[in-house]
Amino acid sequence: MTRTRVQLPFGRQMLQPLANDIANLGPPPQRSTPHQPSMVEPFPSAPSVSGHSDRCPKRMKHALSIAEVEAYTQPFLDFITENPTVFHAVDAVAQRLKSNGFTKLSSREEWGDKIQKGGRYFVERNGSSIIAFTVGSHHKPGNGAAVIAAHIDALTTKVKPIPTKPTRAGYVQLGIAPYGGALNKTWWDRDLGIGGKVLVKDKSTGRIQTRLVKLDHPIGRIPTLAPHFGAPAYDPNPNPETQMVPIIGLDPSRTDDNATLNNIGLESTGLLRESYSFASTQPPRLVQAISRKLNVDDASIVNWELEVFDMQPAQLGGLDKEFIFAPRVDDKLCSYAAIEALIASASTATTKDGSQPNGDDSIIKIVGCFDDEEIGSLLRQGARSNFLPSTIERTVAALAGGQCSTDLVSQTFANGFMISADVSHAVNPNYLNVYLENHAPQLNVGIAVQADPNGHTTTNSVSTTFLQRIAEKCDSKLQVFQIRNDSRSGGTVGPMLSSAMGMRAIDAGLPQLSMHSIRATIGNLDPGLGVKLFKGFFDHFEEVEAEFA
Repeated sequence: MTRTRVQLPFGRQMLQPLANDIANLGPPPQRSTPHQPSMVEPFPSAPSVSGHSDRCPKRMKHALSIAEVEAYTQPFLDFITENPTVFHAVDAVAQRLKSNGFTKLSSREEWGDKIQKGGRYFVERNGSSIIAFTVGSHHKPGNGAAVIAAHIDALTTKVKPIPTKPTRAGYVQLGIAPYGGALNKTWWDRDLGIGGKVLVKDKSTGRIQTRLVKLDHPIGRIPTLAPHFGAPAYDPNPNPETQMVPIIGLDPSRTDDNATLNNIGLESTGLLRESYSFASTQPPRLVQAISRKLNVDDASIVNWELEVFDMQPAQLGGLDKEFIFAPRVDDKLCSYAAIEALIASASTATTKDGSQPNGDDSIIKIVGCFDDEEIGSLLRQGARSNFLPSTIERTVAALAGGQCSTDLVSQTFANGFMISADVSHAVNPNYLNVYLENHAPQLNVGIAVQADPNGHTTTNSVSTTFLQRIAEKCDSKLQVFQIRNDSRSGGTVGPMLSSAMGMRAIDAGLPQLSMHSIRATIGNLDPGLGVKLFKGFFDHFEEVEAEFA
């Protein structure tokens, strides 16, 4: 999430209960004794997937208890640590959905005979965005959709197309580029790992397959200059092209700056030779490490999209382990909570034919986790694309027996409601002066409503009242965030999606410290508190919707 300027546009009557709740919150809840996993029954025999523990609360209709909320903490830590790239995160979500009865759909195929009432489905785009949804067993054409939209990309660095750099002073370096606001001062002296998506050509069939890879150890570091060297060490604006280049190895035998270029398939002009192969343009030792990990020949690798990221695991911290210190929180946090809420909200009631319809629901419940939010959402896998609207349109058409009209789709949008779920700013005790009074969210309390008088978020009086009623029904607390008039504003995926579909919406997300740092801080209960409210949104949508004229 970009830094978001918000001001609640609703009246004093709506704001006062929220302000009173925040004023009376007191210190965040703390544990006196370690949590005992036996307090919560795990999901029944769900297979383990990469980076996701199955120690999550069982699916239930009532509001989650504190023990059930806390049971999401360790799975979230695992998810963050084991899935460092956007491709790994989406793949882990897909595996999680499959293990809970969701069927994968292909955008290239017809959906007319595949989507049924009571079904659970998901669809991917580019391997970096994913939309999951369930259809109520009592769904009727034109009924609304309960939507949670988040972004699953995070600030990172990406390996350049030709990242091989001349050896300098015996160091092998790697050419990387910042994604969004990454490669800032928090990236100095960090253990950096590498991984991502690799395209591999099968020699026997000639087909190109996508494989995911990550090396198990740090491969690089961006070293700082010691303060003994004076002014250059204190430069507030280091050059990201020349002074923030990671070192990935030693090559004492090669000190000629031009020697490396002559061996990677490049002419002095930078043009590729006729004998070009992808592997020849990459650092040889990196190619070897990746090919060994995938158990393929170097020549089989035809391209890749690799990220360089913080290797340090997500972990609990604080005297009573009330914090989570983790990379890539913005915004795998809300994506994780939304997906888990969708799974938890799905009914486990089994009918005579052995199916598991989604209870008495008559709506479509949807979670969209999008790529590219940190860079504007303009690509085909971003929220500004047709991914979410077209998914809803195709689902409505399939459920209407192919007799779908523009009027029916518009009716579904109009009867729907969306939570644009992106992280918010938690109050920093060292900089209290930069926060607006009564608008400073705390950790381990709950979701923060975000609004903005200039349209950078979707929040208004109706959507705030709607979410407040949801919170009351699922015993959740709402906080409020607004940035000061003298601070910079940002935005979320909410306005672009809400305006494209004409759907009512609100911006609300979990608070974090150190947004856009390589590592951030949240509360140990925050992942579960997100699940609690989002699950309540799915569970109580229809009864709250009925309260509005």
